[in-house]
Amino acid sequence: MNNEQLDRLRIASERKRRPRGPVWIIFGGVAVLTAVIFWFAVPRAGDSIRTGLVSNKEAAKARAESELRERAAALKKDGSPAARPSGIVSSNTPTSPRPGSVDGSILTVSGYIVNRERIEISPRFMGLVKWIGVKKGDAVTNGQVVVLLDSAEYEARLGEIDGQIAGAQVAAEKARLDLRRAEELVRERVEMGKVLDDARLQVRSAEAQLQQLRGSRQLIETWIGWCTIRSPIRGVVLEKLVDPGELVSPQTFGGTRGPSTSLIAVADPEDLQIEIDLNESDLPKVFLGQKCVVSPEAFPDHKYEGVVAEMAPEASRQKGTLQVKVQVRNPDRFLTPELSAKVDFLPGK
Repeated sequence: MNNEQLDRLRIASERKRRPRGPVWIIFGGVAVLTAVIFWFAVPRAGDSIRTGLVSNKEAAKARAESELRERAAALKKDGSPAARPSGIVSSNTPTSPRPGSVDGSILTVSGYIVNRERIEISPRFMGLVKWIGVKKGDAVTNGQVVVLLDSAEYEARLGEIDGQIAGAQVAAEKARLDLRRAEELVRERVEMGKVLDDARLQVRSAEAQLQQLRGSRQLIETWIGWCTIRSPIRGVVLEKLVDPGELVSPQTFGGTRGPSTSLIAVADPEDLQIEIDLNESDLPKVFLGQKCVVSPEAFPDHKYEGVVAEMAPEASRQKGTLQVKVQVRNPDRFLTPELSAKVDFLPGK
């Protein structure tokens, strides 16, 4: 290859320089893109929400705050409690007290209305119900006859004892006559002293027999008296547990079809208490003699004075509670046993 051909293939030095314009354009584009990313990434005051650059949690929190502000504005405008969003309470807004609660109470607890004493009247022996004069809900007075048991058997025994007593009286009278005769015979020296001693012993034996029969008669009269069952208190019949013709017994004999052990259940409607299971964390707020305000859940407008009358000496490990009973003063018909009631404990020394 000659020199002329080599000169044609050689590249001129000015043609070897690459153009620098596109390179600066690339660098400039990268710088602009970096600046845009930096502008979106760095937070600024007053710009807490940026679409597409926040997490779902932050967005939900922002929406909740926005909703709270809107509801608060509506509440301030019309004063309606319904305008407040459910489940969201402002930290500087006081919560409203429980409806019907007593001002100044340190603790509010719900419990059940109970009778202080519930008496189930039972027979003293096995017998047959002849008559029952009350039903559920009837008022009874102290000493009122409520049930009669069949006393025919004991009345027959009473007649039998009366006959035996009459015979014993005759025997005792005969023994006294024999004693008087023996005294005369011994005085006249017709009989020996042994006859007089035997006559005296015979009189004492006849009198003892008569006394024993009279005691048996008194026992049968007691049994007949037990056949007439009276209410031991003034109150209301809570349950009628038997009907005429049923067999009753003072104790069970096993099984579920044995004789009934109770006749009726009575309680005093003016002697009521509120039975409460108090959480152990609330025990420091309650003490014996503490004044309370009681209101039945069915009639929250009716309020009654109460006082802590009983505190159980032992707690329930399973529940973690202690049973407390509040005595109600001056109860009326609005307090129905076994219904629920609310108790507000008042502060005290």
